[in-house]
Amino acid sequence: MRDFDSTFLSSLILLYDSFEEHGISLVYVGKFNHTITKVFTALTEDQTDKEQESKKVKRTLHHSMIEILQNMTKHSENMFQDIQMGKGLFMLGKKNDAYHIITANMVDAKQEETLKEVIDDLNAATLEELKALYKKQLREGRISGKGGAGLGLIDITRKTKNPLDYMFFPATQEQKYFVLKVKVNAFDS
Repeated sequence: MRDFDSTFLSSLILLYDSFEEHGISLVYVGKFNHTITKVFTALTEDQTDKEQESKKVKRTLHHSMIEILQNMTKHSENMFQDIQMGKGLFMLGKKNDAYHIITANMVDAKQEETLKEVIDDLNAATLEELKALYKKQLREGRISGKGGAGLGLIDITRKTKNPLDYMFFPATQEQKYFVLKVKVNAFDS
């Protein structure tokens, strides 16, 4: 006798088809730490080698993934006691000559307005303004209690030369799901 939940399997097939349609090749849900970061970057390096991407595209994609995965590790509200490990969703895909890194993790609902303001300001900035902001943050930025200096999103926006796409969804009264999408062009710009 089979022990399949046909509704669940049908949902998985629909999900798989949707991933294929959107070019998603890597999906991970779970805990984030240094080991996970190393595995994902190695998988991505293999894929970009097969795609014969330029060194610049590889470097930008690798750097963006490292920054994003470090943010997932450090800043997720689902932190585990005594170890630097966050929890969330990570997806990577390529469609229409661009790689897309998509993450989702829980954040304190109080952070929503601050994150929106920061990302909107970064998206509105010119490359020169981003460079100046990065240098200013290096000089004046403080290390947060979670070990961040506020450079990650600035650097991603600066190096990808693309706006950050984001959304917030309700999770609980105190928490929101924060979804971030980073686009890395698969051609030198």
